[in-house]
Amino acid sequence: MLACVLLDALGIGLIIPVLPRLIGTLTNSPDEQTLWYGAVMVSYGLMQFFFAPLIGALSDRIGRRPVLLAGIAGLALMMIVPAVTTSVELLLLSRIAGGALSSNIVVAQAYIADVTPADRRTAAFGRIGAIFGIAFVLGPALGGLLGEYDPRLPFAVAAVICLLNFLYGLFVLPESLTTPDTTPIPWRRMHPFGALAELGRERALVPALAIVVLYTLSQSVVQCTWALYTEFRYGWTPQAIGFSIFALGLSITFTQGWLLPKAARRLSPKRIVTIGLLVGLLALLGMGLSTSGPLAALLMCAFALMGIVGPTVQGLVSRTGDATRQGVRMGAVSSLNSFTGAVSPLIGTPLIFYAGRQDPSALAAGLPYFLAALLLVAALLTALASKFDDGAS
Repeated sequence: MLACVLLDALGIGLIIPVLPRLIGTLTNSPDEQTLWYGAVMVSYGLMQFFFAPLIGALSDRIGRRPVLLAGIAGLALMMIVPAVTTSVELLLLSRIAGGALSSNIVVAQAYIADVTPADRRTAAFGRIGAIFGIAFVLGPALGGLLGEYDPRLPFAVAAVICLLNFLYGLFVLPESLTTPDTTPIPWRRMHPFGALAELGRERALVPALAIVVLYTLSQSVVQCTWALYTEFRYGWTPQAIGFSIFALGLSITFTQGWLLPKAARRLSPKRIVTIGLLVGLLALLGMGLSTSGPLAALLMCAFALMGIVGPTVQGLVSRTGDATRQGVRMGAVSSLNSFTGAVSPLIGTPLIFYAGRQDPSALAAGLPYFLAALLLVAALLTALASKFDDGAS
Protein backbone atom coordinates (compact mmCIF):
# COMPACT_ATOMS: atom_id res chain seq x y z
CA MET A 1 0.00 0.00 0.00
CA LEU A 2 2.79 2.43 0.87
CA ALA A 3 4.39 1.86 -2.56
CA CYS A 4 1.07 2.77 -4.17
CA VAL A 5 0.86 5.95 -2.07
CA LEU A 6 4.44 6.83 -3.01
CA LEU A 7 3.73 6.64 -6.75
CA ASP A 8 0.49 8.59 -6.28
CA ALA A 9 2.19 11.36 -4.33
CA LEU A 10 5.18 11.43 -6.67
CA GLY A 11 2.89 12.22 -9.60
CA ILE A 12 1.29 15.08 -7.66
CA GLY A 13 4.65 16.38 -6.46
CA LEU A 14 5.98 16.67 -9.99
CA ILE A 15 3.43 19.29 -11.01
CA ILE A 16 3.48 21.54 -7.93
CA PRO A 17 6.25 23.93 -9.01
CA VAL A 18 5.09 24.21 -12.63
CA LEU A 19 1.29 24.49 -12.39
CA PRO A 20 1.35 28.30 -11.89
CA ARG A 21 3.83 28.68 -14.77
CA LEU A 22 1.75 26.49 -17.11
CA ILE A 23 -1.35 28.53 -16.32
CA GLY A 24 0.71 31.63 -17.01
CA THR A 25 1.47 30.36 -20.55
CA LEU A 26 -2.28 29.94 -21.17
CA THR A 27 -3.29 33.39 -19.86
CA ASN A 28 -2.50 36.96 -20.86
CA SER A 29 -1.46 38.73 -17.65
CA PRO A 30 -0.26 38.05 -14.08
CA ASP A 31 -3.71 39.04 -12.76
CA GLU A 32 -5.43 36.55 -15.09
CA GLN A 33 -2.85 33.92 -14.14
CA THR A 34 -3.59 34.42 -10.44
CA LEU A 35 -7.37 34.23 -10.95
CA TRP A 36 -7.21 31.03 -13.02
CA TYR A 37 -4.73 29.47 -10.62
CA GLY A 38 -7.18 30.18 -7.79
CA ALA A 39 -10.06 28.67 -9.80
CA VAL A 40 -8.07 25.50 -10.55
CA MET A 41 -7.17 25.04 -6.88
CA VAL A 42 -10.73 25.74 -5.67
CA SER A 43 -12.36 23.34 -8.14
CA TYR A 44 -10.08 20.44 -7.21
CA GLY A 45 -10.64 20.91 -3.49
CA LEU A 46 -14.42 21.24 -3.85
CA MET A 47 -14.72 18.04 -5.85
CA GLN A 48 -12.67 16.14 -3.27
CA PHE A 49 -14.82 17.62 -0.51
CA PHE A 50 -18.03 16.29 -2.05
CA PHE A 51 -16.70 12.92 -3.22
CA ALA A 52 -14.35 11.82 -0.39
CA PRO A 53 -17.10 10.39 1.88
CA LEU A 54 -18.72 8.59 -1.07
CA ILE A 55 -15.39 7.08 -2.09
CA GLY A 56 -14.74 6.04 1.52
CA ALA A 57 -18.20 4.49 1.81
CA LEU A 58 -17.78 2.62 -1.48
CA SER A 59 -14.45 1.23 -0.28
CA ASP A 60 -16.22 -0.05 2.87
CA ARG A 61 -18.78 -1.79 0.65
CA ILE A 62 -16.88 -3.15 -2.38
CA GLY A 63 -13.28 -3.17 -1.12
CA ARG A 64 -10.30 -0.84 -1.06
CA ARG A 65 -8.56 -2.12 -4.19
CA PRO A 66 -11.17 -1.38 -6.91
CA VAL A 67 -11.85 2.09 -5.52
CA LEU A 68 -8.14 2.81 -5.36
CA LEU A 69 -7.69 1.78 -9.01
CA ALA A 70 -10.52 4.10 -10.08
CA GLY A 71 -8.85 6.93 -8.17
CA ILE A 72 -5.53 6.33 -9.92
CA ALA A 73 -7.34 6.49 -13.25
CA GLY A 74 -8.83 9.83 -12.24
CA LEU A 75 -5.42 11.17 -11.30
CA ALA A 76 -4.04 10.04 -14.67
CA LEU A 77 -6.76 12.01 -16.44
CA MET A 78 -5.79 15.09 -14.43
CA MET A 79 -2.20 14.74 -15.66
CA ILE A 80 -2.76 13.90 -19.32
CA VAL A 81 -4.99 16.85 -20.21
CA PRO A 82 -2.60 19.63 -19.04
CA ALA A 83 0.24 17.89 -20.87
CA VAL A 84 -1.49 18.33 -24.24
CA THR A 85 -4.09 21.10 -24.02
CA THR A 86 -3.71 24.74 -25.02
CA SER A 87 -6.93 25.72 -23.26
CA VAL A 88 -7.02 26.90 -19.67
CA GLU A 89 -10.71 25.96 -19.60
CA LEU A 90 -9.91 22.32 -20.43
CA LEU A 91 -7.20 22.35 -17.77
CA LEU A 92 -9.84 23.46 -15.26
CA LEU A 93 -12.23 20.69 -16.39
CA SER A 94 -9.48 18.09 -15.96
CA ARG A 95 -8.97 19.24 -12.37
CA ILE A 96 -12.71 18.98 -11.73
CA ALA A 97 -12.87 15.41 -13.08
CA GLY A 98 -9.62 14.44 -11.37
CA GLY A 99 -10.74 15.86 -8.03
CA ALA A 100 -13.95 13.80 -8.15
CA LEU A 101 -12.07 10.55 -8.67
CA SER A 102 -8.73 10.94 -6.95
CA SER A 103 -9.42 10.87 -3.21
CA ASN A 104 -6.90 8.06 -2.87
CA ILE A 105 -5.66 9.21 0.52
CA VAL A 106 -9.06 8.22 1.99
CA VAL A 107 -8.70 4.66 0.73
CA ALA A 108 -5.05 4.50 1.81
CA GLN A 109 -5.96 5.55 5.36
CA ALA A 110 -8.82 3.03 5.49
CA TYR A 111 -6.45 0.34 4.16
CA ILE A 112 -3.92 1.14 6.91
CA ALA A 113 -6.70 1.03 9.53
CA ASP A 114 -7.72 -2.42 8.22
CA VAL A 115 -4.27 -3.92 8.75
CA THR A 116 -3.01 -2.00 11.82
CA PRO A 117 -3.99 -2.44 15.50
CA ALA A 118 -5.86 0.56 16.89
CA ASP A 119 -3.10 1.61 19.29
CA ARG A 120 -0.55 1.83 16.46
CA ARG A 121 -2.57 3.78 13.92
CA THR A 122 -1.21 7.24 14.77
CA ALA A 123 2.30 6.10 13.83
CA ALA A 124 0.91 4.23 10.80
CA PHE A 125 -0.88 7.33 9.53
CA GLY A 126 2.37 9.18 10.10
CA ARG A 127 4.10 6.74 7.75
CA ILE A 128 1.67 7.78 5.02
CA GLY A 129 2.71 11.36 5.67
CA ALA A 130 6.36 10.32 5.52
CA ILE A 131 5.76 8.70 2.15
CA PHE A 132 4.26 11.97 0.91
CA GLY A 133 7.37 13.67 2.27
CA ILE A 134 9.64 11.37 0.26
CA ALA A 135 7.53 12.03 -2.84
CA PHE A 136 7.80 15.77 -2.21
CA VAL A 137 11.56 15.40 -1.92
CA LEU A 138 11.77 13.76 -5.35
CA GLY A 139 8.75 15.08 -7.25
CA PRO A 140 8.98 18.89 -7.01
CA ALA A 141 12.75 18.91 -7.49
CA LEU A 142 12.41 16.84 -10.67
CA GLY A 143 9.32 18.80 -11.71
CA GLY A 144 11.19 22.09 -11.24
CA LEU A 145 14.10 20.88 -13.37
CA LEU A 146 11.83 19.55 -16.13
CA GLY A 147 9.72 22.70 -15.96
CA GLU A 148 12.73 24.83 -16.83
CA TYR A 149 12.62 23.23 -20.30
CA ASP A 150 8.85 22.95 -20.76
CA PRO A 151 6.10 23.41 -18.12
CA ARG A 152 4.11 20.60 -19.80
CA LEU A 153 6.85 17.99 -19.46
CA PRO A 154 6.29 17.25 -15.73
CA PHE A 155 2.62 16.51 -16.47
CA ALA A 156 3.59 13.96 -19.13
CA VAL A 157 6.03 12.28 -16.72
CA ALA A 158 3.36 12.29 -14.00
CA ALA A 159 0.90 10.58 -16.37
CA VAL A 160 3.45 7.78 -16.97
CA ILE A 161 3.88 7.39 -13.19
CA CYS A 162 0.08 7.09 -12.84
CA LEU A 163 0.12 4.29 -15.43
CA LEU A 164 2.83 2.45 -13.46
CA ASN A 165 0.83 2.94 -10.27
CA PHE A 166 -2.30 1.53 -11.91
CA LEU A 167 -0.40 -1.56 -13.07
CA TYR A 168 1.08 -2.03 -9.57
CA GLY A 169 -2.37 -1.80 -7.99
CA LEU A 170 -3.86 -4.15 -10.58
CA PHE A 171 -1.26 -6.93 -10.38
CA VAL A 172 0.45 -6.62 -6.98
CA LEU A 173 -1.67 -4.88 -4.32
CA PRO A 174 -3.85 -7.28 -2.28
CA GLU A 175 -7.28 -6.43 -0.90
CA SER A 176 -7.24 -5.48 2.81
CA LEU A 177 -10.96 -5.50 3.65
CA THR A 178 -11.82 -9.03 4.80
CA THR A 179 -15.32 -8.20 6.12
CA PRO A 180 -17.00 -5.62 3.88
CA ASP A 181 -19.97 -3.63 5.11
CA THR A 182 -22.80 -5.45 3.32
CA THR A 183 -25.59 -3.10 4.39
CA PRO A 184 -26.90 -0.62 1.80
CA ILE A 185 -25.04 2.69 1.89
CA PRO A 186 -27.41 5.26 3.38
CA TRP A 187 -27.60 8.66 1.71
CA ARG A 188 -26.20 10.41 4.78
CA ARG A 189 -22.88 8.61 4.31
CA MET A 190 -22.66 9.48 0.62
CA HIS A 191 -22.29 13.24 1.09
CA PRO A 192 -19.88 15.18 3.33
CA PHE A 193 -22.48 16.94 5.45
CA GLY A 194 -24.12 13.71 6.57
CA ALA A 195 -20.82 11.94 7.16
CA LEU A 196 -19.51 14.86 9.22
CA ALA A 197 -22.77 15.13 11.16
CA GLU A 198 -22.44 11.44 12.05
CA LEU A 199 -18.94 12.06 13.41
CA GLY A 200 -20.09 15.24 15.15
CA ARG A 201 -22.56 13.25 17.23
CA GLU A 202 -19.53 11.79 19.01
CA ARG A 203 -19.05 14.80 21.26
CA ALA A 204 -15.48 13.87 22.24
CA LEU A 205 -14.46 14.29 18.59
CA VAL A 206 -15.91 17.79 18.07
CA PRO A 207 -12.79 19.69 19.29
CA ALA A 208 -10.58 17.41 17.19
CA LEU A 209 -12.69 18.13 14.09
CA ALA A 210 -12.53 21.87 14.79
CA ILE A 211 -8.74 21.63 15.02
CA VAL A 212 -8.67 19.77 11.69
CA VAL A 213 -10.57 22.62 10.01
CA LEU A 214 -8.42 25.39 11.47
CA TYR A 215 -5.01 23.81 11.09
CA THR A 216 -5.63 22.38 7.60
CA LEU A 217 -7.05 25.72 6.44
CA SER A 218 -3.89 27.42 7.67
CA GLN A 219 -1.77 24.76 5.98
CA SER A 220 -3.76 25.03 2.74
CA VAL A 221 -3.39 28.82 2.60
CA VAL A 222 0.37 28.35 2.78
CA GLN A 223 0.39 25.58 0.18
CA CYS A 224 -1.81 27.35 -2.36
CA THR A 225 0.14 30.63 -2.14
CA TRP A 226 3.74 29.41 -1.78
CA ALA A 227 4.59 29.14 -5.49
CA LEU A 228 3.14 32.54 -6.42
CA TYR A 229 4.29 34.15 -3.16
CA THR A 230 7.93 33.18 -3.66
CA GLU A 231 7.77 34.14 -7.34
CA PHE A 232 6.34 37.59 -6.55
CA ARG A 233 8.27 38.39 -3.34
CA TYR A 234 11.62 36.70 -3.95
CA GLY A 235 11.68 36.37 -7.74
CA TRP A 236 12.02 32.58 -7.62
CA THR A 237 11.90 30.38 -10.74
CA PRO A 238 10.16 26.96 -10.95
CA GLN A 239 13.55 25.37 -10.21
CA ALA A 240 13.96 27.38 -6.99
CA ILE A 241 10.36 26.65 -5.98
CA GLY A 242 10.92 22.95 -6.68
CA PHE A 243 14.03 22.81 -4.51
CA SER A 244 12.24 24.62 -1.67
CA ILE A 245 9.55 21.94 -1.75
CA PHE A 246 12.35 19.35 -1.93
CA ALA A 247 13.57 20.68 1.43
CA LEU A 248 10.00 20.71 2.73
CA GLY A 249 9.61 17.07 1.74
CA LEU A 250 12.72 16.12 3.71
CA SER A 251 11.24 17.86 6.75
CA ILE A 252 7.88 16.10 6.33
CA THR A 253 9.63 12.72 6.03
CA PHE A 254 11.66 13.37 9.18
CA THR A 255 8.63 14.65 11.10
CA GLN A 256 6.14 11.92 10.27
CA GLY A 257 8.48 9.00 9.67
CA TRP A 258 10.83 9.45 12.65
CA LEU A 259 9.65 12.16 15.06
CA LEU A 260 5.94 11.29 15.26
CA PRO A 261 6.32 7.57 16.17
CA LYS A 262 8.68 8.53 19.00
CA ALA A 263 6.35 11.31 20.20
CA ALA A 264 3.33 8.98 20.05
CA ARG A 265 5.05 6.54 22.43
CA ARG A 266 5.96 9.21 24.98
CA LEU A 267 3.37 12.01 24.81
CA SER A 268 -0.39 12.24 25.03
CA PRO A 269 -2.36 13.17 21.88
CA LYS A 270 -3.27 16.55 23.37
CA ARG A 271 0.35 17.43 24.05
CA ILE A 272 1.45 16.34 20.57
CA VAL A 273 -1.25 18.49 18.96
CA THR A 274 -0.43 21.49 21.16
CA ILE A 275 3.30 21.35 20.47
CA GLY A 276 2.75 20.91 16.74
CA LEU A 277 0.40 23.89 16.50
CA LEU A 278 2.74 26.13 18.52
CA VAL A 279 5.73 25.31 16.30
CA GLY A 280 3.63 25.94 13.18
CA LEU A 281 2.45 29.29 14.55
CA LEU A 282 5.97 30.54 15.25
CA ALA A 283 7.19 29.40 11.82
CA LEU A 284 4.36 31.23 10.03
CA LEU A 285 5.03 34.48 11.85
CA GLY A 286 8.68 34.24 10.84
CA MET A 287 7.77 33.52 7.20
CA GLY A 288 5.49 36.53 7.00
CA LEU A 289 8.18 38.80 8.45
CA SER A 290 11.04 37.45 6.34
CA THR A 291 12.38 39.49 3.44
CA SER A 292 14.92 36.75 2.69
CA GLY A 293 13.97 33.85 0.42
CA PRO A 294 16.41 31.33 1.95
CA LEU A 295 15.23 32.19 5.47
CA ALA A 296 11.60 31.78 4.38
CA ALA A 297 12.49 28.35 2.98
CA LEU A 298 14.10 27.32 6.29
CA LEU A 299 11.03 28.46 8.19
CA MET A 300 8.85 26.51 5.77
CA CYS A 301 10.81 23.41 6.78
CA ALA A 302 10.16 24.25 10.45
CA PHE A 303 6.47 24.65 9.56
CA ALA A 304 6.53 21.00 8.44
CA LEU A 305 6.97 19.98 12.10
CA MET A 306 3.27 20.79 12.47
CA GLY A 307 2.78 17.54 10.55
CA ILE A 308 2.57 15.67 13.85
CA VAL A 309 -0.94 17.11 14.31
CA GLY A 310 -2.82 15.48 11.41
CA PRO A 311 -2.00 11.80 11.98
CA THR A 312 -2.63 12.24 15.72
CA VAL A 313 -6.15 13.52 15.08
CA GLN A 314 -6.76 10.80 12.46
CA GLY A 315 -5.67 8.22 15.01
CA LEU A 316 -8.23 9.54 17.50
CA VAL A 317 -11.02 9.38 14.91
CA SER A 318 -10.02 5.90 13.72
CA ARG A 319 -9.83 4.35 17.19
CA THR A 320 -13.43 5.27 18.03
CA GLY A 321 -14.92 3.72 14.88
CA ASP A 322 -16.22 0.33 13.79
CA ALA A 323 -13.81 -1.78 11.71
CA THR A 324 -16.24 -1.91 8.77
CA ARG A 325 -16.75 1.88 8.69
CA GLN A 326 -13.17 3.11 8.49
CA GLY A 327 -13.61 4.26 4.91
CA VAL A 328 -16.52 6.56 5.59
CA ARG A 329 -14.88 7.95 8.76
CA MET A 330 -11.61 8.67 6.98
CA GLY A 331 -13.67 10.08 4.11
CA ALA A 332 -15.39 12.50 6.46
CA VAL A 333 -12.07 13.76 7.83
CA SER A 334 -10.65 13.93 4.31
CA SER A 335 -13.65 15.98 3.20
CA LEU A 336 -12.71 18.56 5.84
CA ASN A 337 -9.18 18.63 4.43
CA SER A 338 -10.58 18.99 0.92
CA PHE A 339 -12.97 21.72 2.02
CA THR A 340 -10.11 23.75 3.41
CA GLY A 341 -8.20 23.05 0.21
CA ALA A 342 -11.12 24.48 -1.76
CA VAL A 343 -11.68 27.47 0.50
CA SER A 344 -8.03 28.41 0.93
CA PRO A 345 -7.58 29.74 -2.64
CA LEU A 346 -10.65 31.93 -2.12
CA ILE A 347 -8.81 33.39 0.86
CA GLY A 348 -5.25 33.12 -0.42
CA THR A 349 -5.81 34.41 -3.97
CA PRO A 350 -7.00 37.93 -3.01
CA LEU A 351 -4.32 38.07 -0.30
CA ILE A 352 -1.56 37.15 -2.75
CA PHE A 353 -3.17 39.55 -5.21
CA TYR A 354 -2.71 42.32 -2.66
CA ALA A 355 0.64 41.16 -1.28
CA GLY A 356 2.12 40.87 -4.78
CA ARG A 357 1.56 44.59 -5.31
CA GLN A 358 3.48 45.54 -2.17
CA ASP A 359 7.16 46.29 -1.83
CA PRO A 360 8.82 42.93 -1.03
CA SER A 361 10.33 44.43 2.13
CA ALA A 362 6.98 45.75 3.38
CA LEU A 363 5.17 44.09 6.29
CA ALA A 364 2.02 43.78 4.13
CA ALA A 365 3.88 41.47 1.72
CA GLY A 366 3.60 38.70 4.34
CA LEU A 367 -0.17 39.10 4.79
CA PRO A 368 -1.13 35.55 3.65
CA TYR A 369 1.08 34.04 6.34
CA PHE A 370 -0.11 36.36 9.08
CA LEU A 371 -3.68 35.20 8.37
CA ALA A 372 -2.56 31.55 8.42
CA ALA A 373 -0.91 32.22 11.79
CA LEU A 374 -4.17 33.68 13.14
CA LEU A 375 -5.97 30.46 12.23
CA LEU A 376 -3.38 28.48 14.20
CA VAL A 377 -3.96 30.70 17.22
CA ALA A 378 -7.62 29.62 17.16
CA ALA A 379 -6.63 25.95 16.71
CA LEU A 380 -4.16 26.19 19.60
CA LEU A 381 -6.77 27.69 21.93
CA THR A 382 -9.20 24.91 20.94
CA ALA A 383 -6.58 22.25 21.70
CA LEU A 384 -5.76 23.76 25.10
CA ALA A 385 -9.47 23.83 26.04
CA SER A 386 -10.24 20.32 24.72
CA LYS A 387 -10.70 17.10 26.67
CA PHE A 388 -9.94 14.62 23.89
CA ASP A 389 -6.70 13.62 25.60
CA ASP A 390 -6.75 9.88 26.25
CA GLY A 391 -3.20 9.53 27.47
CA ALA A 392 -0.09 8.50 25.61
CA SER A 393 -0.68 6.01 22.82
